[in-house]
Amino acid sequence: MSEIKVNSIKGVAASAAAITVHNSDGTCTANLTNRTNRRLTINGAMTIAQRGVSSTSTGYQTVDRFTASYGGTDEAPTQAQVDVASGTTPYNLGLTKALRVTNGNQTSGAGAADYIEIGHRIEAQDIRNSGWNYLSSSSFITLSFYVKSSVAQVFYGYIRTRDGTAYSYPFSTGSLSADTWTKITKTISGNSNLTFNNDNGDGLNIFIDPFYGTDYTNNSRSLDSWAAHADGSHFPDMTSTWYTTNDATFELTGVQLEVGSVATDFEHRSFAQEIQLCKRYYEVLNPKLYILARYSHHDGAPYGQYHFAVEKRVAPTCSFDTTGGTFESSSGYSGNPSFTDTTVDATTIYGANSVTAGGILYLHTSSGGLLKFNAEL
Repeated sequence: MSEIKVNSIKGVAASAAAITVHNSDGTCTANLTNRTNRRLTINGAMTIAQRGVSSTSTGYQTVDRFTASYGGTDEAPTQAQVDVASGTTPYNLGLTKALRVTNGNQTSGAGAADYIEIGHRIEAQDIRNSGWNYLSSSSFITLSFYVKSSVAQVFYGYIRTRDGTAYSYPFSTGSLSADTWTKITKTISGNSNLTFNNDNGDGLNIFIDPFYGTDYTNNSRSLDSWAAHADGSHFPDMTSTWYTTNDATFELTGVQLEVGSVATDFEHRSFAQEIQLCKRYYEVLNPKLYILARYSHHDGAPYGQYHFAVEKRVAPTCSFDTTGGTFESSSGYSGNPSFTDTTVDATTIYGANSVTAGGILYLHTSSGGLLKFNAEL
């Protein structure tokens, strides 16, 4: 009888065995991947954009859960949710949307304090309870994403912890070819110095950077290793070609962080699932008709309670965007509402002025006014 005797079976590019055979009794253990709920990133396919599809402002402005931030620029970059071209590798894998940053015209060159970065923030409790033994150097998480630049060069990124003493793990994309989608995979070990609190605070950040000036970089910083975080040495000095090229573009999609030493296929979620996850952090309401009533025998401000679509991470900051809407009644009342008694579940909306006892007002935003509820990290 033929036999194959092995100690383990491991993939060609894997850092750990998929199947380990125990010599004492012939039994084995297998590293099986949970095929659902393994993606720790939210909106990694860039499908949700509640705030809008294009902006020249910094921070959270377009694609949910991803910031495109900048500083020191001569002209503001543009961040936008864009379509991935059909026939490309991301598109053929169901990744049809991307976040694109278009550089402006940086006439004064690459300043030491200039930067453009894309960031994603994950709650501490989601990392702590993910199944990753983050204190062990033999336990891994894997980051994978697709990236495309209009300029051929090497780019960098880093992962950063926020609790306890902050630690960071810088990495390189390697040399990217111009206008070509490339999949980047980084397998990251745990470290005994890492801390993740069991709470809803900012825990782990992923930054992928089109450009950092030399105020933020240091050639002595080693790649692919944990070290105490320092704002002046995120990673080695960057080539400035992309940054100094007018209207250069940088696109990102398929961002997935998962527990384990292997990058599995991107875990797709339905639009309905993804937007509910996003609404934990940010929600937009465009009420065509929202009634506020004076529940009293006395004149006074009318009010009504709005229950959020999902429980927020924290009690959100509430605001009213009057760009296209108004707060009014048939008698001509107008004015911005106010918010009070806000919790993670609901907020109370008050009218700006008094109405007669038992009277009502309506919040009318047919022209595009929005109620915004922000609980972002």
